[in-house]
Amino acid sequence: QVRLVESGGGLVQAGGSLRLSCAASGSISSTYGMGWYRQAPGKQREMVARFASGGTTTYGESVKGRFTISTDNAKNTIYLQMNNLKPQDTGVYYCNAAQGPIRNYWGQGTQVTVSS
Repeated sequence: QVRLVESGGGLVQAGGSLRLSCAASGSISSTYGMGWYRQAPGKQREMVARFASGGTTTYGESVKGRFTISTDNAKNTIYLQMNNLKPQDTGVYYCNAAQGPIRNYWGQGTQVTVSS
């Protein structure tokens, strides 16, 4: 089992910044891919940024150039630095860790609200 705990969400004005953290514990290893997803009200969950287990980093088109995903392997923690936030970035942000289709874990989510 893998446990993921997110933190760092909140309310920010458009143009502002936030940093999300996701601490992983349990049976997680370097073979897991990890990343961030978000879900806005009435919309499907979408990928925001992700590390593949091989090290490849992928960003959603709408956040490229504004968001940066990083990791602290010693702390089993990943981060999402979000700059130049826009109202359309509002949603619940979820941390994910996955090793294939079977071992797929989600955090409880953290709310990000960007006011215009």
